[in-house]
Amino acid sequence: MSVITLTTDMGLKDYYVPAIKGAIYAELPDAKIVDISHDIPSFDISQASFVLKNCYSSFPKGTIHIVGVDPEPKNEKRNVALEYDGYYFIGNDNGIFSLMFDKVPTRVFELTIHSESTFLIRDKFVPAACHLARGGTLEVIGTIATEFNRMQPFRAVVEGNVIRGTVIYIDKYGNVITNVTQQLFADVGRNNPFSIYFRRSSYEINRINRTFNEVPEGEKVAMFTSGGHLQIAINKGGEGSGGGANKLFGLKLNDIITVEFESQFIGHDN
Repeated sequence: MSVITLTTDMGLKDYYVPAIKGAIYAELPDAKIVDISHDIPSFDISQASFVLKNCYSSFPKGTIHIVGVDPEPKNEKRNVALEYDGYYFIGNDNGIFSLMFDKVPTRVFELTIHSESTFLIRDKFVPAACHLARGGTLEVIGTIATEFNRMQPFRAVVEGNVIRGTVIYIDKYGNVITNVTQQLFADVGRNNPFSIYFRRSSYEINRINRTFNEVPEGEKVAMFTSGGHLQIAINKGGEGSGGGANKLFGLKLNDIITVEFESQFIGHDN
């Protein structure tokens, strides 16, 4: 039986998440349910897409990912079930999937499961997920959709020898993750000297480390995440130990991060 994961903005204070899990177990007593996160900021599909993008492929092929962030369709939007890279995703066609995927999904189906309920995750997404977990097909629960809602993620901008990126995610340790990718960094910098600036010019890093412990505790560090994004962090930072990079440097979502390479080196091989 396939794994079913849950990603929502519902938190754990209320009855919502237990009700969703209860509905799954009512249909599939032997279901395997994994909570990815219920702490997504309310209706924030950008944060949800980043979290899910960085972990969905760690699950076995055939896993069904229920996305319960901004689930209610409006205007031309609809609820969909789609297949991508051997995985299934169920959620609102609000642009979240285009933010997650690098390619067009293999198949997209508009869900035809009818429900008068306002609790769509429990009463519409769960039946669809359980159907797929039992080995059912997309054709039974939906009709083929030729298009799905596409949104363009914010990308870092290159201006000569400078990359200007933004903060796209802050984790529980206060590590600040940007949209500057490792590939872009390599393509523009070509192993040349650089400086990373943030908030004020007095905050500067000119080295990329592989691990946090390559710098002393409490020291700032720049490194690439396992997903290939530049992050600014404090070794052993976080609540109770002086704070993470977000608090110590006053960084928040959408703040600008600048990477400046020494221009006299650009265009020349070392």
